[in-house]
Amino acid sequence: MNQLPSILEYPFASTPGPGETIEVAPGVHWLRMPLPMSLNHINLYLLEGDEGWTIVDTGIRGEETSKLWEQIFADKLADKPVDQIICTHMHPDHTGQAGFLSDYWHAPLLMSYGEYYQARVMSFMMQEGGSWHMSDFFIRAGVAMETLEAMRDSRSSFTPSADDKPLPKSYIRLSEGDRLNIGANEWQVIIGNGHSPEHVCLYCEKLRLFISGDQILPVITSNVSVHPTEPLANPLLGWLESHRKLMGLIPDDTLILPAHNEPFYGVKLRLQQLIDHHEERMQIVLDQCTTPRKAIELLPHLFNRKLEDHAIFMALGEGIAHIHCLQERGLVRKTRKGDHFLYETVT
Repeated sequence: MNQLPSILEYPFASTPGPGETIEVAPGVHWLRMPLPMSLNHINLYLLEGDEGWTIVDTGIRGEETSKLWEQIFADKLADKPVDQIICTHMHPDHTGQAGFLSDYWHAPLLMSYGEYYQARVMSFMMQEGGSWHMSDFFIRAGVAMETLEAMRDSRSSFTPSADDKPLPKSYIRLSEGDRLNIGANEWQVIIGNGHSPEHVCLYCEKLRLFISGDQILPVITSNVSVHPTEPLANPLLGWLESHRKLMGLIPDDTLILPAHNEPFYGVKLRLQQLIDHHEERMQIVLDQCTTPRKAIELLPHLFNRKLEDHAIFMALGEGIAHIHCLQERGLVRKTRKGDHFLYETVT
């Protein structure tokens, strides 16, 4: 059996500055766009074809990112147009500029079915007010009513404004096993889930490159959450299954091009680390639920930092995801007491 490397390897000494690119392989360029949060960047990629460029992920909505794209267009495209745009998944830092880019170049958007339609629904939901479905979900988890009321009128960094261009009204579906020929290279579509419903990853065997989006990140762990829109979902089960699938598909000499942090080698080590991380989180849940607990009572044990504002709701969704996976394994049972759900380890 081949032994896993003990550390990840980062082959690039620097990261691209605003409006700049780094060529990571022939015809494959890495760029970055800013994000207005503690995670202050997203990695995007340009793939050069014979007659045009493919953009992989688009950055968050807003004028700052649009202006940086226009700088890239002027300086980096070698007089070729953009002829297609791929979004790995629905989240606004990946899809936020899709409408602008598609209109600018009259270029089609390529996404998986589940991601495209979830992105459209998400855009509408972020502009709407709350609902009893959402309130009930958080109350059952133990969130105090005053906390819900304080958050009801707040806006996250991802909330769209009236000036933002909407997601394109048509798309081309990407499915597991599809092959995209871009220049001299063939890219295989591999679908993961857990962080989002049908996350698109792209693998080029010839170049030994894997564009992982948020499915594999080298430093941080992607949020895997249950949301009020699907309160009985089990996303962590899909996340773990996806990572085990990728362990068998992606050779360890593949350069991983993630959406955050830096490109790296050591995919099998990182996948195992991510699997182990969530297994450890589930053991914490089991240890804490020897007496019945509300989901919100688990957060201080699962997260070793102060949680404020929208981070509370993201953390709560992730905590519930771990509970649901344990329920699927028959290790935790749910009861109801008044307005709240309680969770207890099965002995």
